[in-house]
Amino acid sequence: MGNLVQKTVWLLQYVALRLVEMALQCFPIDLNLRTARVAGGLLYLLDRRHRERAIENLRASFPGTDEATLRRMARRSCEHLIMVGAEVLCLPRLMQFNSFLRYVDMGGCLGPFQYVAGKRPCLLVTGHFGNWEMVGYAMAAMGFPPTSIARPLDNPYLNDYILRLRQRTGQRILFKEGMTDAVIARLRQGVPIGFIADQDAGRRGFFVDFFGRKASAYKSIAYLAMEENVPIFVGGAYRVGGRFRYRIVMTDAIYPQEFPRGLDGALAITQRYTAAIEKLVRLAPDQYLWVHRRWKTRPPEERQAAAEP
Repeated sequence: MGNLVQKTVWLLQYVALRLVEMALQCFPIDLNLRTARVAGGLLYLLDRRHRERAIENLRASFPGTDEATLRRMARRSCEHLIMVGAEVLCLPRLMQFNSFLRYVDMGGCLGPFQYVAGKRPCLLVTGHFGNWEMVGYAMAAMGFPPTSIARPLDNPYLNDYILRLRQRTGQRILFKEGMTDAVIARLRQGVPIGFIADQDAGRRGFFVDFFGRKASAYKSIAYLAMEENVPIFVGGAYRVGGRFRYRIVMTDAIYPQEFPRGLDGALAITQRYTAAIEKLVRLAPDQYLWVHRRWKTRPPEERQAAAEP
């Protein structure tokens, strides 16, 4: 019975998403964004749990900032999240070869694009900032689609549909579990690999500084870069104004041969790309996903101190 209820909920969520998508296709994207901003404001007002989490994360990340400013940033972050959701459903239509430059300024990221255009492998790292899907779509529109690493959605109907949506322009999506061999094969073919690298990696991750606090980060990106001797380009796309206009920038280029091999080098690389993600977020803090649990796992010394009587 419980399984049937879960499947029914998943199916209703899928139908709701498709209805929303159909409605969005009937209107210009900037009108959709105005509607999405209103919906994001309602989310901020009604979803107390995520509202308080966003404010708490902002308070810890920007100490000394007055409470009114923190709440304004949290609200704008919620608005931006829903706006990104509306954009993602429209991206295959908007990000075509003959139209994508109307919406994207790539002047701050020409070096990595030229590198990728030369069919040389690299790792592209970003965070849950701006529209984290935009770089992949822009690259696909230019004719060199990346392969991106993702976590599957819990809802299989939504997962299958979003996967088809993301791969419609030529991108390839690999899921985290068991993806190592496929990633290495794609790199050796000269395909760039994209990571969203600001997710909590649990107790087995590297603990690095992110906005003045320790956060757990995946080790795999650094070790992969060292093993295959490929650079890591850190950057992202952030909204300019309230419309569907984005600027893509790079905040760091990391070359693994400049670091010692082994654990120390991997930790240093992880800290450096994490610092570059923080630099990216500081460009437009209200476009970061402050509601997610980036600092969920605490380092061993903090857990030990908390356990002591």
